[in-house]
Amino acid sequence: MLKDIIEVIPHDNYQLYLKFEDGKEGIVDINQLIEFTGIFELLKDFNYFKTVKLNAEWGTIYWDNGADLDPDVLYSVVTNQSIPTYRNLEEYKKNWN
Repeated sequence: MLKDIIEVIPHDNYQLYLKFEDGKEGIVDINQLIEFTGIFELLKDFNYFKTVKLNAEWGTIYWDNGADLDPDVLYSVVTNQSIPTYRNLEEYKKNWN
């Protein structure tokens, strides 16, 4: 997939509006993706959760404590597509484009 996130807007109930570089967009319920433990524990504080930022270099979202989420996982949630699996490096390179 490898689609970068280009916009993020926090919503109530630990949801995020995400827009991807190919124009796909939607709401992701973070409650359904993570447990608020470890690196994600600070996100339980909704005010902290709302400080989510976009990292254009990585093409994903993050928080200042170092928590981030895989853009491929988020894209699969927004588009309701499965995440591709690659059996070898050549197949991965072929699908990179």
